[in-house]
Amino acid sequence: MPLRIFEVRYLDMIGRCHKAGVPFGVVTLTQGAEVRRPGGGVEAFHSVGTLATITALETPQPGLMTIRCHGEQRFRIARSEQLKHGLWIADVQGLQDDFPIPVPDDLKQAAQALERLLESLQARQTPDSAPPFEMPMKLDDCGWLANRWCEILPVPLELKQRLMQLDNPLVRLELVSDILVRTGITSG
Repeated sequence: MPLRIFEVRYLDMIGRCHKAGVPFGVVTLTQGAEVRRPGGGVEAFHSVGTLATITALETPQPGLMTIRCHGEQRFRIARSEQLKHGLWIADVQGLQDDFPIPVPDDLKQAAQALERLLESLQARQTPDSAPPFEMPMKLDDCGWLANRWCEILPVPLELKQRLMQLDNPLVRLELVSDILVRTGITSG
């Protein structure tokens, strides 16, 4: 995931995380705006998020960072607190990674459609562009497949959040497959 960082609260956080080689948390807002404004209201967010590790960082000009980061592990917020300058900190508990579950025959169209999409994207890539997903691809694993579709499907953020919070990767893929059929990406 590429990010442009320009708010002081995040510039400091990202700089510290990068220097220490530690991840930071990414959560979906339920209230408020991504960019803090005077009188902008209270921020609130979902209790489940993802730890992200910085894989590349550039500072093209003072007060601006561009980073690429990789999602690592889901977490649940146990306690959170907003600091004076607006940065949220939290105590989190890591959630268990998905158990590998083979994609059942009735959901293989989701894997085939993603494989076709990836082949099309790779054919259009320039030599310096990053691949759409990190390797290895696991098109035969329910969790990996469902999660990649959740990353790229043009569905409301709230729906993506609900899907990613599901503990059962097979159920997550079944729901994603329903979306693929309804949008005409697969025929079901």
